[in-house]
Amino acid sequence: MSAAKFSGGSFAPLAQPVFAVLWAATVLGNTGSFMRDVASSWLMTDLSAAPAAVALVQAAGTLPIFLLAIPAGVLTDILDRRKFLIAVQVLLACVSITLMVLAHTGMLSVSALIGLTFLGGIGAALMGPTWQAIVPELVQRQDVKSAVALNSLGINIARSIGPAAGGLLLAAFGAAVTYAADVASYLVVIAALMWWPRAKNANDALAEGFFGAFRAGLRYTRASRPLHVVLLRAAIFFAFASAVWALLPLVARQMLGGDASFYGILLGAVGAGAIGGALVMPRLRERFDANGLLLGSAIVTALVMGALSLAPPQSLAVVILLFLGGAWITALTTLNGAAQSILPNWVRGRGLAVYLTVFNGAMTAGSIGWGAVGEAVGVRMTLLIGAVGLLVAGFILHRLKLPAGDTDLVPSNHWPEPLVAEQVAHDRGPVLILIEYNVEKHHRIAFLHALDEMSHERRRDGAYGWGVTEDSADPQKIVEWFMVESWAEHLRQHKRVSKADADLQGQILAYHSGPDKPVVRHFLTINRPGTA
Repeated sequence: MSAAKFSGGSFAPLAQPVFAVLWAATVLGNTGSFMRDVASSWLMTDLSAAPAAVALVQAAGTLPIFLLAIPAGVLTDILDRRKFLIAVQVLLACVSITLMVLAHTGMLSVSALIGLTFLGGIGAALMGPTWQAIVPELVQRQDVKSAVALNSLGINIARSIGPAAGGLLLAAFGAAVTYAADVASYLVVIAALMWWPRAKNANDALAEGFFGAFRAGLRYTRASRPLHVVLLRAAIFFAFASAVWALLPLVARQMLGGDASFYGILLGAVGAGAIGGALVMPRLRERFDANGLLLGSAIVTALVMGALSLAPPQSLAVVILLFLGGAWITALTTLNGAAQSILPNWVRGRGLAVYLTVFNGAMTAGSIGWGAVGEAVGVRMTLLIGAVGLLVAGFILHRLKLPAGDTDLVPSNHWPEPLVAEQVAHDRGPVLILIEYNVEKHHRIAFLHALDEMSHERRRDGAYGWGVTEDSADPQKIVEWFMVESWAEHLRQHKRVSKADADLQGQILAYHSGPDKPVVRHFLTINRPGTA
C-alpha cells in the first residue's frame, strides 16, 4: 500500500511510526497467542474427549479476564502503561515456556493444561484494557477511531494466520514447537515496547490510589446509563454466541472428522472472514446504524451455528466460518466502538475493563453452560438451541438502542477553583457541596428535569450521594447537594467535567433568576476532639 493511502482515512494511523511499530508487533504477538490456543484446545481433545473438559479450556482462558479486568483497568489508569505491558508480556512468555517444556517431556496433564491456560488468561486480563487505553497516546486525536478499527483488524489478521499456522506446526512438529513459536512472538512485542519512546508519567498531586480509583470506576459504571445499554447487549449476544466457540473443537473432530490442521484452518477461516468484514465495514455503516449491524451479526451467527449442526462437508464448513468471522468482527467493533465513544479519557481504562469483564464473563459462563448442555443433549442439538436463543434475543434487544456516542467528552475546565480559607488536606472528607438556585415557579418542572439529568453526571464524576431540597420559607430557593469522599476527589471532579456536561449545566443555569450566579458552598467534615 502506498504512503499516500496512509495519509488519511482508515489507514492514517499507520503513517505514525510508533503506532505502526506497536501495531505490527501486536499482530505478531496475537498470532503467537492464537497458535498457543490451537495447540492447547487440540491437546485437550487428546487428553479428554468429554465436551465439558474441552469447553473448560475456553473457560479457563476467559474466566481470569472476567475476574481481573476491572482491577487491571484501575492499574491501567494509575501505572506507567509501558512498563506494565512489558511485565505482562514477560508473564505470558513464562506461561508458554512452561507449556513448551511440559509438552516436550510428555508431562502435560488435563489439570496442568487448564491451570496454565488460566495463568495465560490472567496475562490477557491485565493486558486487554491497557492496549486499548494507550491508543490516544499513539495517534492524533482525529485518528483515534481509525486506530481502534485497525487494532480490531490486526487481531483478526492474527486470527486468520495464527490458528492455521498453529495447526500446521502442531501436525508437523508437535505442541512443543508450536508453544516455542508463541514464546518468540512475545520477545518481539517486548522489544517493541522497550523501543517505544513514551514520556514518563508526570508527577500529579491528585494522582489516584488503587482503591480510590477502583471505587471511582465502579461509581462511574453504576451511574452511566448509556454504558448499561452497551453492557446488557454485549452480555446477551456473547452468552449465546459463545456456544460455537466452546464446541468448535468437537465440531471439527467429531462431526466433521478433521484433524489438528483442519481445526486450525477452520479458525483461520474465521479470521479471514473477519478481515473481509472489516474491509466492507465502511460500506455497511453507510447503510445501517449500529443497531442494524448488531442485529445482522446475530442473524448471521445463528445461521452459521444452525448450518454447522447439520455436519456439512469440510470444504463447505470452511466457507460457512468465513461468514462467522464477518459477523463476529461486526459485533465486536460495533459494541467496542459504542463503549469507546461514551467513555471520557480519565476513566477509559476502567470503563473498558468493565466492558471486557462483561464480555469475558458472558463467554466464560456461556462456555461452561454450553459444555454442560452438550453433555446432556449432544453437540448438534446444543448448537441449534444456541442459534434459536441468539435469534430471539437479537430481535428483542433490537428495540433497546445503543448510544449514539456523539457527545463531547473533552474536559471543559470551566469550574472555578473552590474558595478556601486555608489549605485543605487532600485526604480530608467527606465533602458536602451545596449549590443554591433561585427558580421561578413556571420554570420549576423543567428545571428539576434538567437537574435530574445532572445527577447522573455528578455521580459519574465522583459523587456518592446526591439530592435536591427547597427552602420551606421560600420554595423558589432550591438547593442541589452532593457528597464526595475527599477533598482530592472533589478537585478531580473539577477536572472531569466534560464539555457536554458544561452544556447541560448551561441549560440549568438558564432557569436561575437573579443578578448573581448560584451560590456554591463546600462543607468539610470536622474531626471532633478525641476522635481520629
